[in-house]
Amino acid sequence: MGKWIVPGAGIIWLLGCFFLLRNEDLEFEIAFTDAFFFALGFLGGVGILDRVFSLYSPKGRNLWLIFLLPVLLSGMLVLAHRYLLNWWFSEEDLYLELLNGTFFLRLAVLGLAEQFVALLALVVSKLERQEELSRREAQMLELSKEAELAQLRQQLQPHFLFNSLNSINALVIAQPQKAREMVLLLSDFLRGTIRKDVQKWEILEQELNYLKMYLDIERVRFGHRLSIDFLVEKEAETAKIPPLLIQPLVENAIKHGLYGVTGEVKIEVECQKEGNYLLIVVRNPFDPSYVCAEGTGFGLSSVERRLYLLFGRKDLLQTSNQNGIFEVRLKIPQYL
Repeated sequence: MGKWIVPGAGIIWLLGCFFLLRNEDLEFEIAFTDAFFFALGFLGGVGILDRVFSLYSPKGRNLWLIFLLPVLLSGMLVLAHRYLLNWWFSEEDLYLELLNGTFFLRLAVLGLAEQFVALLALVVSKLERQEELSRREAQMLELSKEAELAQLRQQLQPHFLFNSLNSINALVIAQPQKAREMVLLLSDFLRGTIRKDVQKWEILEQELNYLKMYLDIERVRFGHRLSIDFLVEKEAETAKIPPLLIQPLVENAIKHGLYGVTGEVKIEVECQKEGNYLLIVVRNPFDPSYVCAEGTGFGLSSVERRLYLLFGRKDLLQTSNQNGIFEVRLKIPQYL
């Protein structure tokens, strides 16, 4: 129970008993001694009941303990109080007559009080256990989210790495110098991304620098065919963003924009502040007749899942296809 509730109740019990006994014209010493030991018995009963019902919650057929235990405990405390004061004030006949005459009254009052304490202790115990259970469930959910976020990141890097290795393999014989250049760029990119803390957000400017390293690798693969335009508002450069959130979107744009196309393809990455959100738009040409364009692929689904784990929302990633342009709109809340 509360740190100050029990001592406060004991003081109130002591004062109440003391003034009632003084009202019976008992001497100060006798009235205070009687009230003190009666209050001590009350506090002792409270402590025992609080301890018992904080460790054990009767259920089903054992519910009778909630009612029987306080009565038995009250009877023992009143008997102990009676015998102690009979010995203490053995020569005070008028007081002893009052003490023995109020035995059942004291038992009833103390029994009701202890009954209330037992019920209160049981309720408080259940609330504390429920709170502890809720706290554990929240911790387990948070650990589960962190584990899934880490798993998504571990899936993302091999996904990109395998694509890059396939390209390097294709260049080794035909263009060994480009293959070597791509290996060096890939090494620099992975060295930076592996060190990233998935829990620590970065400012957009830093994230775009890593994205440009990734695009340098892709330019080795596609040469002059790949053109990237960055449209970044000055105000948006300092906005915060979870690491490696844009790269899967750009990779998806390259996959759907360049594969199956022989000419030059321009991809646009637009970043701007929109109220309490950072808005990121990625646009690429889109040919729905090309077989590679079926489905959303791992890139979009991984970003969508990360957003849900981070914010519990499914409306932060939207896609559209109009007039042969595929557009992905990503909104990152900035008020957290």
